[in-house]
Amino acid sequence: MYFQRARLIRVELPLLNPFKTSYGELKNKDFYIIELVNQDGICGYSELEAFPLPDYTEETLETAIQIIKQHLLPIIAQNDVSTPEEVHQLFAWIQGNEMAKAAVELAIWDVFAKAKKKSLASMIGATRKSLTVGVSIGIQSDSTTLVKLVEEYVDAGYERVKLKIKPYKDIAFIKAVREKFPKLSLMADANSAYNKEDFSLLKELDEYDLEMIEQPFGTKDFVDHAWLQKQMKTRICLDENIRSLADVKQAHILGSCQAINLKLARVGGMFEALEIAKYCTKNDLLVWCGGMLEAGIGRAHNVALAARTEFNFPGDISASNRYFHEDIVSPAFVLERGRLKVPEGYGIGVEVDFDTLQKYTKTIEEILLNRGRS
Repeated sequence: MYFQRARLIRVELPLLNPFKTSYGELKNKDFYIIELVNQDGICGYSELEAFPLPDYTEETLETAIQIIKQHLLPIIAQNDVSTPEEVHQLFAWIQGNEMAKAAVELAIWDVFAKAKKKSLASMIGATRKSLTVGVSIGIQSDSTTLVKLVEEYVDAGYERVKLKIKPYKDIAFIKAVREKFPKLSLMADANSAYNKEDFSLLKELDEYDLEMIEQPFGTKDFVDHAWLQKQMKTRICLDENIRSLADVKQAHILGSCQAINLKLARVGGMFEALEIAKYCTKNDLLVWCGGMLEAGIGRAHNVALAARTEFNFPGDISASNRYFHEDIVSPAFVLERGRLKVPEGYGIGVEVDFDTLQKYTKTIEEILLNRGRS
């Protein structure tokens, strides 16, 4: 298979509500849609999930799109691709830039699934028809507001709730939610807001029967996380510092965590994600599918991955109306009795809603890739 052209569509979707973490606050989902078209005119889609600022990882939206244009698309233009798995190796010489790689690789997975007239989920060996999913809630102004918000999501059918925390926005907030919902599957996400000197605060969280505490320490650290896990009965989960299977192996060998938040964009795409999921299952690490405020295309890729049997913990996938007034795919993802359906159509299983997309499109750039072939 070879690819004729690419379109890079810059989109800005307003969020229903600002999403606040220890890094900062987002009011819009600013991203690119990657469209790749093969020699038969089959279109594949993905999202470039890098954030505008380099606060989550080193990549930004602008650096990632330049890597795509200057390096990744030229590689695709110069090579026939026999399987989507090959793309991982074609990109392997480029250090880092996982989100850029994922954006191109995932669009290619979509094309191959459509060419084979299969759903992406079935193509990667997923068997579930629907998923229980969780919801991630940003840092709120006070615990009363937070409890009310959690109640709304529980009533909507979400079975697991993740609360963003940081120093002074942690213990009282977790305590208030736990008192209101004593049996709720509850976890906390620190986004690297703590260090070893905050141990007494983190240890206090052991009292609230949390599923896990996600990424308490720095994004490069494995050693201090291993120290912390030994002191805690609550599972430590790693997120930002997991960029590859090698990182997961290091975390496992050191004992840095008992759970992995696996994000397609952060590990470079589907191939690496599948390898990580298999390793985690083999080595008794809890693995679950994280989210990056994806719109419908990215959400469809996540749902396909999370439909595999390795994923037994509700992921941060959520319905379309968790974040957006309207989504850019049809049908949108709707929560039904606490579950999301896994799309069964070809490829990612949902169609891009170009009428809606047009309303939020900022720029479109088309790049020819066919090298004169017909």
